[in-house]
Amino acid sequence: MRIALINENSQAAKNEMIERALKTVVEPMGHEVRNYGMYTPEDACQLTYVQIGILAAVLLNSGAADYVITGCGTGEGAMLACNSFPGVICGHVEDALDAYTFAQINDGNVIAIPFAKGFGWGGDLNLQYIFEKLFAEESGQGYPRERAVPEKRNKKILDEVKRVTYQELPVILKKLDRDLVKGALSGEKFQEYFLADCKSEKLRELVASILE
Repeated sequence: MRIALINENSQAAKNEMIERALKTVVEPMGHEVRNYGMYTPEDACQLTYVQIGILAAVLLNSGAADYVITGCGTGEGAMLACNSFPGVICGHVEDALDAYTFAQINDGNVIAIPFAKGFGWGGDLNLQYIFEKLFAEESGQGYPRERAVPEKRNKKILDEVKRVTYQELPVILKKLDRDLVKGALSGEKFQEYFLADCKSEKLRELVASILE
């Protein structure tokens, strides 16, 4: 699994710590981490939580990432922005139990963590515990296990609802403010990672035209 890490501007200073906690947990599992930044508060590319949603959607819909770890001060803005797009199911995760139940019941592909609210002593350990439970087992098995059948059925229903209620991502990107989208895709390592990992030629060409 390829896991993308995205930070917005208010919490960019924590990027290195978050990446370290994530890699500590997932690399021994055989997963790969792509850190899309922001890397520091002074980065030239300043991502807002709205742009996090755009970037996450591009990465997931293109196949450049299988999962996205993100957040903001409270986690709420990042969650709302991510869930504005097709192909994205984002949960608000504050602790290990949130992580485990979201993975097993909702079978999503993004989590939004509050990196400021309640993030005090032991915050780095809490992150590690979150990642451990998020990727502890195959996602979508149900919890409790006796609820697995209706939960899997509900997930399929949700996927179908999102398929009907959302436009395709290329259509959305073309309708959004071009500078807003371009800013979301202008991170220091975006092109290096995206071009190497993208599986959708349609999105590859669209992204290239946006960044021209």
